[in-house]
Amino acid sequence: MAGSELKADFWISEYITPWDMYVHGITKVLAYKKTAFQEMYIVETGAYGKGLVLDGKWQSCTGDEFLYHEALVHPAMICHGAPKNVLVLGGGEGATVREILRWKSVEQAMMVDIDGDVVEACREHLPEMHQGVFEDSRTNLVIGDALEVLDTTDRKWDIVISDLSDPIEEGPSFQLFTKEYFERVQRVLAPGGYFVLQAGPVAPIELTLHARLVSTMKAVFPNVHSYSAYTPSYGSPWGFIIGSAEAITTLPDPATIDQLLSENTTGGFRLIDGMSLLGILQTPAYVRKAIAAETEVYTLKEPPKFFGKGALG
Repeated sequence: MAGSELKADFWISEYITPWDMYVHGITKVLAYKKTAFQEMYIVETGAYGKGLVLDGKWQSCTGDEFLYHEALVHPAMICHGAPKNVLVLGGGEGATVREILRWKSVEQAMMVDIDGDVVEACREHLPEMHQGVFEDSRTNLVIGDALEVLDTTDRKWDIVISDLSDPIEEGPSFQLFTKEYFERVQRVLAPGGYFVLQAGPVAPIELTLHARLVSTMKAVFPNVHSYSAYTPSYGSPWGFIIGSAEAITTLPDPATIDQLLSENTTGGFRLIDGMSLLGILQTPAYVRKAIAAETEVYTLKEPPKFFGKGALG
């Protein structure tokens, strides 16, 4: 192509639909391992910095991960106002816990990830993401099964964040996007608690997963809201779902939110402030229409199956 110069000869090709893919040029492989659960790469890219890739699917990268992680964490934290105990299911890079620990009220952030090999590789190669949170006294890292922790924890959690890899059928997390899983989460929420789920892309051509996850959440939680944030390295706006027995304020006053964040957090946000929160909570009409039309619920007998894996080469 005239005026273009390719600067990589090694690429991550992620399949978005049967007809589309999104490609990142790789300049260096920092770590590779086929773990007991998945195939892991940590890579250096030409445009987006360091990235984590699991089973060929792009997880996050240093160039724009704040757009994902701040959107994942802070709307629920803001709804609560002063969370003390936060449970993260997944979250291998440590960036989700990083965002949680910005809140002065937090006394414990328990992170449960099934794949210790991925967590250790992220600790070594992605310090820009975790920023030392694994050494923070408030962090309780558990290498184990999220379902087992939900079944055995005797603590009630103010916030539960499901930051799991996409539900590809042969991956470790596809069962954790089901009604039965959400019911287990509901049982461990403290009064006034909120649950938030990373819930797949919300591009117009690939809305079924997100809309059906909203339908599934509505089968468990009285109040459910879909929102999204655009993360360029994913090639799609990314969806999240928040659920609670409590009301979910979708038209917050920006000045009030700015004051709350100023008083209750240590700051350092790159995405979230009062105006940005107001913006991301406004679910687009095409997403609302897809949600309204969806009635199916994901169960353990009929779990979601995310399209395809990626490839490196």
